[in-house]
Amino acid sequence: MAAARGVRAVGRRSRKLFDFFVAEVPWTVSSKELKEYFSQFGSVQRCQLPFDKDTGFHKRYCWIKFSTPEDVQNVLQKDSHILEGAKLVLKQQLQRRRSQRKTQSE
Repeated sequence: MAAARGVRAVGRRSRKLFDFFVAEVPWTVSSKELKEYFSQFGSVQRCQLPFDKDTGFHKRYCWIKFSTPEDVQNVLQKDSHILEGAKLVLKQQLQRRRSQRKTQSE
């Protein structure tokens, strides 16, 4: 039980390293397709699309990590993101990384 709590805590911390939370992802879209779609705005470093153990389907949300802040700005410049006819809901992750906090305070 303690191990499960530790895994959840690590998961929460690691999600802070992502640039965007994406909701309303269509059931038919894979992480590969999400990565391909967002690659038009810049270099996608990581796409995390969690799956439900019971159903085997993804949970209809994901996290996207870009290589540079310029890539993030490219995504923000587009008004809406539509994939397979569904409008994706993007929320920018505003928490700063630890490395950024340290360099700003020094």
